[in-house]
Amino acid sequence: METLQDPGRILLVNKPLHWTSFDVVNKLRYKLKTKKIGHAGTLDPLATGLLIVCVGKMTKRIEEFMGQEKEYTGKFIIGQTTISHDLETAVSEPKDITHISHELIYKTSDQFTGNLRQLPPQHSAIRIKGKRAYEFAREGKEIALAPREVTVRLFSIEEIKLPEISFRIVCSKGTYIRSLVRDFGEALQVGAYLSELCRTRIGEFRLEQATTVEEIHL
Repeated sequence: METLQDPGRILLVNKPLHWTSFDVVNKLRYKLKTKKIGHAGTLDPLATGLLIVCVGKMTKRIEEFMGQEKEYTGKFIIGQTTISHDLETAVSEPKDITHISHELIYKTSDQFTGNLRQLPPQHSAIRIKGKRAYEFAREGKEIALAPREVTVRLFSIEEIKLPEISFRIVCSKGTYIRSLVRDFGEALQVGAYLSELCRTRIGEFRLEQATTVEEIHL
């Protein structure tokens, strides 16, 4: 338990699949016997990877860590869509993608670097009138979300095994990878959804430095 002299802790956690970021914080709150704890940047339940958890006086630095550059690796499927733009919701019937060449995919990826205006997904944690956007979405209600300015410094196509495409991305705070994948699919005119996502870096902190919740002790 932290004391008045305790400077606090920064914990680098490898978030497992299907856990929410709140699940991680909640388990560590109980395990470390502390109330002063929070995470610096939400990961969706279907995403894995680096989650920064701040304990004690380090909670003052949450906003600082949230503002740092992020890096992800992942996969998306073209020719199909979902309402949530990932595997949280049902997948549509596949479209014909036989005309989609590797050259077209690489060329399209060039459109998604630099400063972009991005519309957040309806299934997101953005608060609207005291509720999360995904709560409205799960009730079947579509709400108006404002586009936001984001910066994508790198969007690299790592491997193409159609309909699956593997990628690596380096981006600013507030970038929704699901939205980028949705927009990529729309640019190809066949649709796309995110099938796998892992956060590998936040600022200078890397996934290789992270541990599991089970490995963290007082």
